[in-house]
Amino acid sequence: MPRAFITGISGQDGSYLSERLVAEGYDVHALAFSSEPTPSSPGVVLHCGDLTDIDRVRSLVVEIAPDEIYNLAAISSVARSWQEPDLTARINGLAAVGLLESALQAQEATGNAVRFVQASSAEIFGEPAHSPQDEHTPLRPVNPYGAAKAYAHLMTGVYRGRGLHAVSAILYNHESPRRPAQFVTRKITAGAAAIARGEADSISLGNLDARRDWGWAPDYVDALVRAARADRADDYVIATGQSRSVREFVAAAFAKAGVSDWERHVRVDPAFVRPADPSDLTGDSSRARKQLGWRPTTSFEEIVGRMVEADLSQAD
Repeated sequence: MPRAFITGISGQDGSYLSERLVAEGYDVHALAFSSEPTPSSPGVVLHCGDLTDIDRVRSLVVEIAPDEIYNLAAISSVARSWQEPDLTARINGLAAVGLLESALQAQEATGNAVRFVQASSAEIFGEPAHSPQDEHTPLRPVNPYGAAKAYAHLMTGVYRGRGLHAVSAILYNHESPRRPAQFVTRKITAGAAAIARGEADSISLGNLDARRDWGWAPDYVDALVRAARADRADDYVIATGQSRSVREFVAAAFAKAGVSDWERHVRVDPAFVRPADPSDLTGDSSRARKQLGWRPTTSFEEIVGRMVEADLSQAD
């Protein structure tokens, strides 16, 4: 039975990934804080711990001897990374490198290949000079989150050079109804649903003109698995190639909720505008499409629609 080790099990991607691997017959182990909720998928062996406790995690990885490691754990909010840049550096950067070294040591101890996937981010590109971005785009992070992810991304390449099947999946924004409520996309869809039910009158947002490349989270989890099992390790941009503004996301969400004249219900609050925010991140996933056979399956309108439907149903 193949064995996998996942960090970030309680997040959106971790839940979809664990469900998939369990369904495939994997022996799935996951690192989780004791305060994290138990993942919904049965069959996952939870190990309570802190990713920044590198020695403890290393002993665990060597003991479990997984065939595949997926590092999804991170301070995932750019806004929070500005509030806690030092913690972001430790978790998103240093702890990721510690896990890479643990994977290599487990491989050397058992003699069996370990396939490692680092969940990177389009934020490593910061304010890119060209669009769309691909694997050759220079790294120019403009926030603590992107800088820490850039370090982990570069170190993934270093460990690939040391003989580890180490993949950096450069994930662009990806959404689902499992996206936590503090993220702007869920704030929008939940707010539209609440307004449609008459439970609220407005929502407050930041920069409506920021543009992002939004995909469907289960599609991006599929890319992680494909990258882990590919014949050759590489870096992969995972994106749809289509850019939409926050304004367009809002309009689509309110339309799906049946609320007309969305402008009347949206307030722009300077408090939600980040100190530095990339204006347009759009990815070119040609390498993933060619080498992994990966393609996005869900349109922007479908993604927004499914999220709104889920938020509307919560009141039923």
